[in-house]
Amino acid sequence: MAGIVVKPRARIFRGHDWVYKTEVLKTFGEPQAGDVVSLRDGKDRSLGSAIYNPNSQIVARRFSRRKQTLDFEFFFRRIRQAIESRRRIGAYRDPCRLVWSESDGLPGVIIDQYERNIVLQTLTFAMDHKKELIVEAIRQSTEPLTIIERNDAPIRKAEGLQPISRVLYGTAPTELQIEIDGIKFAVDLLSGHKTGFYLDQVENYKIVSGVASSAAVLDCFSNQGAFALACAKRGATRVQAVESSSDLVSGIQRNAALNGLEIEAVQNNVFDYLSEQIRANTKFDLIILDPPSFAKSKQNLDSAWRGYKEIHLRALQLLSSDGYLATFSCSHHVSRQMFLDLIVESTVDARKHVRVLRCLSQSLDHPILPHIPETEYLKGFLLQAIPAR
Repeated sequence: MAGIVVKPRARIFRGHDWVYKTEVLKTFGEPQAGDVVSLRDGKDRSLGSAIYNPNSQIVARRFSRRKQTLDFEFFFRRIRQAIESRRRIGAYRDPCRLVWSESDGLPGVIIDQYERNIVLQTLTFAMDHKKELIVEAIRQSTEPLTIIERNDAPIRKAEGLQPISRVLYGTAPTELQIEIDGIKFAVDLLSGHKTGFYLDQVENYKIVSGVASSAAVLDCFSNQGAFALACAKRGATRVQAVESSSDLVSGIQRNAALNGLEIEAVQNNVFDYLSEQIRANTKFDLIILDPPSFAKSKQNLDSAWRGYKEIHLRALQLLSSDGYLATFSCSHHVSRQMFLDLIVESTVDARKHVRVLRCLSQSLDHPILPHIPETEYLKGFLLQAIPAR
């Protein structure tokens, strides 16, 4: 087997499973993109097996501590293990993320299940070229009606892969309705955001809406309106959902109609809308901030910090004296402590104090590996304003 000799003090010696270009001492055996390679240290001791792509900054991603090949039995075993682990901890549900990349020992593979419809993403070169084996392993593991490929994620470009969305098996449903905690959603598995729905927030919809009874609620970056709908169902007196996309606003209105709930869906830039509400001296009892990633790389952390801080400052100015703020960052480049620090800065500028009621994270079907911090990307807090004393 061809392979890589890893430099001393590389992150893999601290438990991580990635090897960056700058951490390669030398290669041997002429490995090619998509190959399984042997990882070795400077004393020729084995560090395990990895998938290889010399065209990516992450040239190798370890998937086993032993010698291992990517055959059908491997994929079938790993998928079954992922499903069983979710069953054991009560995270197996409908809909559900069945496989979450490195967290389930399949770097770059994401498998989501909506009833008997499977959505597959292969975001690494090697896994993309094993797609037929993965599809067959999915068929034998889950007996799906449909398998849809949603490989339109921009991250594929870093691996030298082209975007593509298509049906790999069966026939895609023309319309699919899912239900989460008694709330119905119309989802589009072929062209909807991500794989059709934000499955990583499922547990947080219930937690955040728990403080929505009799509240005036503002749901910013609402997407399909899940937070807004959960709050309306839990007895909020007024719910506004803000999105910049007309298609998403129409989707929010449709989902509200599906559930017989009243939501005011507003098409506007969230920053502009918050400023308008400040000028109008509007107050909300619960504000939800769930923006797209402001920090897609370490290089734009400074601009991301400014964006996060500004949106928190404006939200705090709209919050009632003892109101609630649920806020999230979905960038793994923004650590939980960093996120909390910018919240504190925003409260200082807004001349308000808050207490932390809950620390929030991604749902249990998106498991986090502490030795790979990139697997924890969603951080959130449920905060309550402290009235002036």
